[in-house]
Amino acid sequence: MHLVQLKNRIGFLSLILAIGISVQGYAQKELDNKYKPIPAKTPKTKEVVPPKEEAPKVNPPAPVEKPDPSKIDPKELFKDTNLYKSPANVEGIFYRQNQFLGSFKTSTFTSTIRYRDAAFVDGDKIKVYLNDKVIEPEVTMNGEYQGFKITLVPGINKIDFEALNEGSASPNTAEFQVYDDKGAVIESSQWNVGTGYKATIVLYKE
Repeated sequence: MHLVQLKNRIGFLSLILAIGISVQGYAQKELDNKYKPIPAKTPKTKEVVPPKEEAPKVNPPAPVEKPDPSKIDPKELFKDTNLYKSPANVEGIFYRQNQFLGSFKTSTFTSTIRYRDAAFVDGDKIKVYLNDKVIEPEVTMNGEYQGFKITLVPGINKIDFEALNEGSASPNTAEFQVYDDKGAVIESSQWNVGTGYKATIVLYKE
């Protein structure tokens, strides 16, 4: 009796073991069939493109501006003490110095200069220079315009009006006009200078 039971148990255990081995084998087979290893990704080697060689940028030199010969710096002009008296202004008196009346371009061949006493006629006298040469040694100004015509040379034509006195009322004052050869006004203004000082205008003939 006991022997029969023991055989039955051994048989049952053998069956269980056989089933387990069979299931494990099937599962292993299924796992082997389903498992596919993922191939390792081989990184692509990027082709390194060498940078293009560029010529260094060279900025062109800045254009050199030629000085405008018609532009006159009065400070430089009046530095020449052989031609121009040094300033001697005192408090409240500002006409004891030379006066720059401007520089003007023109294509005219001749120019007419006219002037008269700017205030009341008090005996103001002037001397007139063209490019540092005396062209009117002494002119007494009155209430009517008077003047002269000059032939312009190419380039600078510098006209100086020197005050020979201050009349009976200081300073030496005058209203002046400059015309081209067609009668058009180039400049119209006034000067106010003390004795020995000059009022200067420059006409630059192009």
